[in-house]
Amino acid sequence: MKVEIKLQSDLKAPFAVIYTAEVTAEVQRAVSLLAEEHADLISAAEEEKIVMLHPEDIYLIRVESDKTILYTAKRQYRSNKRLYELEHLLGKNFMRISKGVIINLQLLDYVAPSLGGVMVLVMKNGQRDYISRKYLPAFKRYLGI
Repeated sequence: MKVEIKLQSDLKAPFAVIYTAEVTAEVQRAVSLLAEEHADLISAAEEEKIVMLHPEDIYLIRVESDKTILYTAKRQYRSNKRLYELEHLLGKNFMRISKGVIINLQLLDYVAPSLGGVMVLVMKNGQRDYISRKYLPAFKRYLGI
């Protein structure tokens, strides 16, 4: 892999761009190494591009057909990380609400009761999901109810 470093005095934090014809294992390893050094960024894929997302831009993360999908305000991205890995990386502003979903608590719009004692969450981008019974007590503690 060819590597080039350019110094820019106006940058507040390092920024990496990878140009590639395809996403190979070597490219994935490079992204993982870069992302580990910068825990405030999460790597994800959009078609053939790899993008770095700030956690505050992620509304929710859902496992769909064995793929981890990150939802932002208007787009969806794939992640090669497992849900538990993302949960560990993202920290206290994120909470698991079911076996396959993590939400950003800061981007939660409202919570409403649904049928059978289940609660539905609506995020500020319109995404909806249900809190499973297993995770409901922790969520209620977070809300203070």
